[in-house]
Amino acid sequence: MPGLAHATAPPIDVVRLRDAVRGTILTPGDDGDDAAREVFNAAVDRRPAAIVRAAGADDVAALLALAREAGTGVAVRGGGHSFAGHGVADGAVVLDLRAMAAVEIDPDARVGVARGAATAGQYTAAAGRHGLATGFGDTPEVGVAGITLGGGIGYLSRRHGLTVDHLLDAEVVTPDGAVRTVDAEREPDLFWALRGGGGNAGVVTRLRFRLLPVDRVLGGMLVLPLSAELLAAFVEIATAAPEALTTIARAVPAPPVPFIPPEHHGRPILLVALVHDGDPAEGERAVAPIRALAEPIADLVRPMAYREMFEGPGGPERPAVAMRTAFADALDAEAIVEGVRTAPTPFAAAEVRALGGAIARVPADATAFAHRDAPLMVSIAAMSMDPATADVAALEASVEARAAAAGLAGRPGYVNYLGAAQPTAAAYPPATLARLAAVKRRYDPGNVLRFNHNVAPAA
Repeated sequence: MPGLAHATAPPIDVVRLRDAVRGTILTPGDDGDDAAREVFNAAVDRRPAAIVRAAGADDVAALLALAREAGTGVAVRGGGHSFAGHGVADGAVVLDLRAMAAVEIDPDARVGVARGAATAGQYTAAAGRHGLATGFGDTPEVGVAGITLGGGIGYLSRRHGLTVDHLLDAEVVTPDGAVRTVDAEREPDLFWALRGGGGNAGVVTRLRFRLLPVDRVLGGMLVLPLSAELLAAFVEIATAAPEALTTIARAVPAPPVPFIPPEHHGRPILLVALVHDGDPAEGERAVAPIRALAEPIADLVRPMAYREMFEGPGGPERPAVAMRTAFADALDAEAIVEGVRTAPTPFAAAEVRALGGAIARVPADATAFAHRDAPLMVSIAAMSMDPATADVAALEASVEARAAAAGLAGRPGYVNYLGAAQPTAAAYPPATLARLAAVKRRYDPGNVLRFNHNVAPAA
């Protein structure tokens, strides 16, 4: 993918930067530079002017202050799972938070802390040893900060709400070099913006969450044969299910994995990942209508510790990906299934998340995640598992065409899932976007943090 706008900003003084930070600095040609600039989406191949592996919040503050002075843009690299590849940018300085990653769990206070680029898997494993959890997404390798800054839709959302609904406070470094602790009382506008605003106003170096008593759940995966009729029936069941049941369904060609019989490999399937957090018998009753849709190709649903949902790899390693996402009131199941069956790209997928429940009980203006009343989130993806031969333009064209055919083009979307071609305005209603722009003007008037789904400072 091409570099983002503002890539020609004046370069930062690397000599001054080396004097100002304790962490490691990589410049083009240094050993490890190529590996350090890799992100999850292998379609992204960008070349930053420098990569700063920060050792602490003081390094972050020093970098941002120098970047602001020079007019240089800073890209923030946490877990590196932005579909648009926002963890790296041509000509920019990349702030890499992986060396700061740490998790702290206080089971008595029921408080969890994630620092730097700590991942959902690391945090969930640590909290799970105490029978506790914070709801993040559904993939172990993604960064806690990135999930949180976009809102946080995952396995516990219908029962307990979004990740941001359990954020207690945050340490944020703003582009003026100040290290701030913000919460509902201290700088409440910045705290509001952090909860869904996509990291436009500052770099988050620490997040403190409320921990929930989530230990044993009914969880796992059901694999069903895909048809438009089955997908439509599934959506009806999932949206009407008890709030304790959260489902994430993916319409995909069956991958060649051991738990799917070989005769199904390559054929369209509906892969349903689910968690029921509640009474096990009630969980079985809630899942039964989904099991009854068709004879399962595989049934891996069982009582388990919640942390097991985040164990093992979360998906393919560094595919080339194009993505479109939209919140929707209804689903055109025929268009979704036809797109998966006939897409010309190597691997076509569509994901459907049933929302509602606790998500919808929070007022739309309480956080920067404003799409509280949406019953569904639908994401259209195209992938190539061989990035060296991937036709990125073809991947992009495929998702555009399939999204349009399903009536999803131009609809609002989830900022964490927006593709590179989707505008930031797609993630926010006008009033929310205006408020984010006002916060941006206060904390980052020079738009130093612009390599993201950017909200420009208000005029």
